[in-house]
Amino acid sequence: MPSNPRNLRTAREIARRDMLFSVARVPNTERLFVASSDNKVHEIDAAQQNIQPIEHADHGRYVTAVRVVGNTAISGGYDGRLIWWDIQNRRAIRTIDNAHARQVRHLALSPDGTTITSVADDMVCRIWNVATGEKLHELRGHEERTPTNFGSMLYVCAYSNDGRHLATGDRVGHVVIWDSATGMQLSAVEAPTLYTWDGVQRIRSIGGVRGLAFSPNGTQLAVGGVGQIGNVDALQGPSRVEIYDWVRRMRVHEFNGQQQGIFNKLIWTPEWLCALGGGGNGFVAFHDVANRTMIHQGNVPMHVHDAALNEAGDKIYAVGHQKIALLEIRA
Repeated sequence: MPSNPRNLRTAREIARRDMLFSVARVPNTERLFVASSDNKVHEIDAAQQNIQPIEHADHGRYVTAVRVVGNTAISGGYDGRLIWWDIQNRRAIRTIDNAHARQVRHLALSPDGTTITSVADDMVCRIWNVATGEKLHELRGHEERTPTNFGSMLYVCAYSNDGRHLATGDRVGHVVIWDSATGMQLSAVEAPTLYTWDGVQRIRSIGGVRGLAFSPNGTQLAVGGVGQIGNVDALQGPSRVEIYDWVRRMRVHEFNGQQQGIFNKLIWTPEWLCALGGGGNGFVAFHDVANRTMIHQGNVPMHVHDAALNEAGDKIYAVGHQKIALLEIRA
């Protein structure tokens, strides 16, 4: 029987002293690799009662992204480096010191595990060969400055389920869709509602594209973040997702969460689109895109930065502010 998001519950909470920005799960296990504000990657077995975290790659600055392929963890951080780490022997096997000129924001692993994509605040997307570390493509489709001449940020990237397409999203709501094999730009869509500029009081901006997910068949793209904000000093705006037919460059659907804050992570399955994030607290929303209806909205124990879904589609491993939460979706 399929899992029912209306039966969502928090099965376990694992307290942390740090902020966790990213999570990767070893397939068919509860072994998690988390990227931390303490500058390291930590391995945590959520199946254990008395958890003893294992330290892995140390970036010396915030680690913002981690992905796992085989016996290797690959991480990126504010130091601009990418580190390949041998999980079993607990040693670095490859380091790319100048992978990016500024902070790495996100990593996406191709579905077949052969390439990994990185995006950073230098506004460049790079595709790397997982086995060799060779740079395969350098993609430039995002402006370095915002329309008000402030530095922009390239927050997120995501592959389609078949690995043919790659999407990247930035601070001002510009999203580019690429051919992952050739590096050719195929399309672009604009989500300016996810970007707020205060040119009167604070002279600053907030928002941007924080989550991306292709539909299971790859024809649509979900873009997540926060809607227009009244107070740029806080996340006082509606959590928001916009759905695009990226080939036709058209927005075809949109929805807001019931709480004020930002959606940082999107997971799209054949049954639902899940959006997780937070403001003053953490929250989650499950949406039926085909029928344009909200299935369920609820709270989670902390502001969520990233999450991973298991193979059965009934467990979500969420990480964020000082906590890991295991969410179960019962039938």
